[in-house]
Amino acid sequence: MAVPAVSVSLRRRSFSFYLLLTSAQLQVDIALKEGDCEVCIKTVDTFSETLSDEVKQEPKRIEDEFRTFCKNVKKESKEQRFCYYLGGVEDSATGILGELSKPLSWSMPADKICEKLKKKDAQICDLRFDKQIDVNTVDLKKLKVRDLKKILSDWDDECDGCLEKTDFIKRIEELKHKYARTEL
Repeated sequence: MAVPAVSVSLRRRSFSFYLLLTSAQLQVDIALKEGDCEVCIKTVDTFSETLSDEVKQEPKRIEDEFRTFCKNVKKESKEQRFCYYLGGVEDSATGILGELSKPLSWSMPADKICEKLKKKDAQICDLRFDKQIDVNTVDLKKLKVRDLKKILSDWDDECDGCLEKTDFIKRIEELKHKYARTEL
């Protein structure tokens, strides 16, 4: 039994429409949302500001400068992790520096560069800066132990012998006057 030509044509158009919608949805999913890729955008902007106009013209020199930049970022920082993902440090497992250097040489904005990098490695945009905790306004009892430990770590202090959450809170209260800023 033959299938009517109208039915085949209608199916083709429906399938084409489906493909169009699917590709549009993929573009929306790939585009950055507010707050996405904050470490990437800030690091790319900071790095870009260090480059002279002469260096910005050559991708190879940009890559060399990025490796130098990565040597000077703070160890165990989010920027260091970003450098690792791109291949800017010696122990990097991958190397996608070309995905940074070429767009930079074209004067592409940082958010668009990060959007392209996200397509190559999604974990680049998963990096987030740690939120600073204002010890003067937060209820310490509502924080998690890891947040309390972070406060002490930020103060370059620790809580020897602390086992309970209340021990960490007590230690923070003891040190609060020394480290926490108070408004006058």
